[in-house]
Amino acid sequence: MLITPDIHLRRAVPADAQALADALRRNIDHMRPWEPYRADDYYTAQAQAARIAEPNQVTWLLFDRSAGGRVVGRVALSSIVLGPLRSASLGYWVDAEYAGRGLIPAAVEEVCRAAREELGLHRVEAGTLTYNKASQRVLAKCCFTEYGLAPKYLHIDGEWRDHVLFQRLLHDDPPAHLPK
Repeated sequence: MLITPDIHLRRAVPADAQALADALRRNIDHMRPWEPYRADDYYTAQAQAARIAEPNQVTWLLFDRSAGGRVVGRVALSSIVLGPLRSASLGYWVDAEYAGRGLIPAAVEEVCRAAREELGLHRVEAGTLTYNKASQRVLAKCCFTEYGLAPKYLHIDGEWRDHVLFQRLLHDDPPAHLPK
């Protein structure tokens, strides 16, 4: 899917692992205030290939065609639970050089569409650091609603940090295997 004339969003495949690892290494300093500590091996193609292949996660990548197809962002649904819950956790980031261009809201909208239509999910949740106003604007723009606060939720940048919790209900239909 084209996000802009040069930025393309698609599901990640194992062959994308090196480009994703390169993007992650390129953005270590940019993401440090927002991301948990990662061991050095996280930034390898092998580790990223394993993450792409995780069975309860689906990853989409943003590619810049004008920059040789390099990875410039990621949106992922993780902790996918089916059955009566039909929910997943949303995470995303964008390359420092591409921040503020509206790429992530457009990508999140497409991922929410896929969550409903392709994965059959009912709900997507996300959490942001209490002071990450840019990420909170992304979620508000994408029709997520705030529903709580998780004290000391994740260890980020040297401390346990509080997170604001958001969710987006994708539909009110019963799970596909149940009668309507």
